[in-house]
Amino acid sequence: MLNQDMPKDKPPTTAWKELRRFRALELKRNGWRQQYIATAVGVTKGAVSHWIAVARTQGEAALRARPHSGRPAELLPAEKRLIPELLSYGADAYGFRGEVWTCPRVRKVIEWAFGVSYHKSHVARLLKELQWTPQLPLERATQRDEAAIARWRTEVWAELKKRRAWNAEP
Repeated sequence: MLNQDMPKDKPPTTAWKELRRFRALELKRNGWRQQYIATAVGVTKGAVSHWIAVARTQGEAALRARPHSGRPAELLPAEKRLIPELLSYGADAYGFRGEVWTCPRVRKVIEWAFGVSYHKSHVARLLKELQWTPQLPLERATQRDEAAIARWRTEVWAELKKRRAWNAEP
């Protein structure tokens, strides 16, 4: 049968591809022609040819899925675990106005503390991984007068709406 000893902890994307390669090898052993194998497993004849050649020269183990390592992490796991502690001192401790942690601010703190510069989008993923949420500051003018705004809404706006309704009638 197919590769039954395949680990269950492999990501689904690599698992089905590995199964497909081993299925193609099994079909070849059963006497199928490459073009029919390609159609059956949904790949090109060239892919089937390549898999068969690799299995012949390097062994069937060479067809197993390998993890994609990606770019190495710039922060060590211990450094990553320190981020919440650094943020616990508050934004004011780092010279920011207001107690709000935005991604650009967290990015600056990481850069100051560890010398690692991340894109703000990556900082958001990093914070999510640490179960922190970036915050969006309320952007209001410092000279904003809430009482005057409330008075305008109740008096001026109400009067404007009345005039508009009166002008709209035929």
